[in-house]
Amino acid sequence: MDPNADPAVPAEGIVTEAPPPFDLDDPALYLNRELAQIEFNARVLAQARDPDVPLLERLRFLTITSTNMDEFFEVRVGGVKQRLATGSVKTGQDGLSPTEVMARISTRAHELVDEQYRVLNEELLPALSNEGIRLLRRSEWSEVQREWTADYFENQVAPLLAPVALDPAHPFPSIINKALCFVIGFSGKDAYGRTASVAILQVPRVLPRILKLPSDVAGQPGDFVLISSVIHSQVAALFPGMRVRSCHQFRITRDSDLWVDEEEMVDLLDSLKGELPGRRYGEAVRVEVADDCPEETAALLLEEVGLDRADLFTVRGPVNMHRLAHLIDAVDLPHLKWPLFTPGAPLRRDASRSIFEIVRDRDILLHHPFESFNPVIELLHAAARDPDVLAIKQTLYRTGGESPIIEELAEAARNGKEVTVVVELMARFDEAANIEGAVRLRDAGANVVYGIVGYKCHAKMLLVVRREGGRLRRYVHLGTGNYHHRTAKLYTDFGYLTSDPTICADVHTVFMQLTSVGRGQELKLLLQAPFTLLTRLREAIDLEAEEARAGRPARIVAAMNSLSEPLVIRALYEAAQAGVQIDLLVRGICCLRPGVPGLSENITVRSVVGRFLEHARIFWFHSRGEARLYLASADWMPRNLWRRVEVAFPLVDPDLRARTFAEGLAIYFEDNRQAWTMRSDGSYVAVRPGPHEPVVRAQTQLLDRLSEVGRSATSANPPGRRLADLRRKGSKRKKKKD
Repeated sequence: MDPNADPAVPAEGIVTEAPPPFDLDDPALYLNRELAQIEFNARVLAQARDPDVPLLERLRFLTITSTNMDEFFEVRVGGVKQRLATGSVKTGQDGLSPTEVMARISTRAHELVDEQYRVLNEELLPALSNEGIRLLRRSEWSEVQREWTADYFENQVAPLLAPVALDPAHPFPSIINKALCFVIGFSGKDAYGRTASVAILQVPRVLPRILKLPSDVAGQPGDFVLISSVIHSQVAALFPGMRVRSCHQFRITRDSDLWVDEEEMVDLLDSLKGELPGRRYGEAVRVEVADDCPEETAALLLEEVGLDRADLFTVRGPVNMHRLAHLIDAVDLPHLKWPLFTPGAPLRRDASRSIFEIVRDRDILLHHPFESFNPVIELLHAAARDPDVLAIKQTLYRTGGESPIIEELAEAARNGKEVTVVVELMARFDEAANIEGAVRLRDAGANVVYGIVGYKCHAKMLLVVRREGGRLRRYVHLGTGNYHHRTAKLYTDFGYLTSDPTICADVHTVFMQLTSVGRGQELKLLLQAPFTLLTRLREAIDLEAEEARAGRPARIVAAMNSLSEPLVIRALYEAAQAGVQIDLLVRGICCLRPGVPGLSENITVRSVVGRFLEHARIFWFHSRGEARLYLASADWMPRNLWRRVEVAFPLVDPDLRARTFAEGLAIYFEDNRQAWTMRSDGSYVAVRPGPHEPVVRAQTQLLDRLSEVGRSATSANPPGRRLADLRRKGSKRKKKKD
């Protein structure tokens, strides 16, 4: 067997008869992107129900579903509503009109929100109470606790509040996106003889949303109260002499997608600075109210923000559920959280050598978060201080606040290095942090550019130029994830360090495109969007189809966050019809229908949702036994392949390629506890072990194998078991069931 060919490839090919005709333009063959995205949130919510997940981590998953739903409404629902507002009837590849999409979103979103609060009230809060963690309702407060909350309100809260009574001189206020608010009903005449009956109160964001009761007040060490409960209990004090009749929480979600006129702007940074404040006051897309809110009050809120009854969500609990995440960090009970671990240190054995020596000798593969992100920071740290380093170039898409990456780049610029940083200012919801980072780098003397207008720079590249022995040598880091030191501990990604001259030259060429102008130069090894990536992907898929038609082995195995590009889906359908076995790991959106007889019965789609967010993009092709594998910054989505600057890079070293296949693909097809299989109708079924099968959690096994702490002495199912074996086993189970 060719040593470059992965052992997962079956020894014999598949010969198929001519498939029945399918019209690949038929909308019925494609799933809707928005509906596929909301189904991912359902899989995250399932983790909050899983008794095998530590209790506080279940609460974390619940709050993640809340923030995911917020972003879904802010961006995706906002976009659908914009199309509705302009009267658009244009359908997507799936054939659904904006009206149909909005109706289906509303139905499914209401189902998920109802389930979120059921899980909170019926499962998590009782379980937390059993562990001594109580979120006390007002009706549960003791007299001492009432006195404490009243004092806290008077001294810490009331001075910051500014309720607005609605009358001709005080119209409905502009409410900040996702702010905790109250609608308050009252009666009586005030000092000016006014008889307003409704007031709106926005709770300032500077106030903590969860308060831990002091030990001399709490009934138990783990007693907490919500700021909403504190305000509700004392709301009458805000209206002296009036009779408060009602008080109800609500929250308004707004369209938060930024739009910048690319033809009119002169400086992208200044234009974005001007747009960011407006994000708080975009068009309303959703209203959430407490379940005790009267229908007429909810109708008033909907009328004021211009929404329909379908846009109203009635909830049994705090309207800002995501704020419960603060509870997780406030509780020091390790047995209710994931076990701590120390990421592996892959360069430990080379501690006496400089990182330049190490990378000059061999390519380095990093698998985060199981292995540390520190080698990337170490490369920058060394480059910033090494007198032989002349230049550093880097792309930044998301970096986060207080980023060590920004600090090292700024230090390099202050030390006289030629530092060029391509900062993507339009990284959604990270614009403010990226603007701050860009200003800090510019002030330090770095050359800061913002990529190419109309194309987001999503590629993850770092290039260091060093003088060695009278000539220049380049060092490169490429990755599937962002240069964000915090998400590197939470997202699964691969990083690649190399001094390979061809790859380094390709990276240099891409940087030249991003910072200057000129005709595109052909890259030797890297695939690049928006130029060659889509074309080469389709060629690779078509090659597998040709091999299958000729009766030779053919297979595609790939992992990504989302799959929605129609041209790629069409190519996969055609390859599957030709007999290519296609196994996909798609964490989130998947618009392809697997398992359709005669069309995609050779395609399987899995989604894995676990402790870490699956984020790596890996594309593996049998390629006539040569086993080509690419790591990439791009998903198979229109935006990545057409409207972004992306790179995919091959792993030429057979050992690194085999390792990536084992750790990034094969082990996830063994997972039988945190994996879901997709059905042709777009629904998902949780994978569970058979009666005599051991439980396999891919992420746990990778932690055991690669991290420094919590490593298991043995593993029942070592990574890299043959996909062919797995498929045969699955076929046997299916026959038994039939």
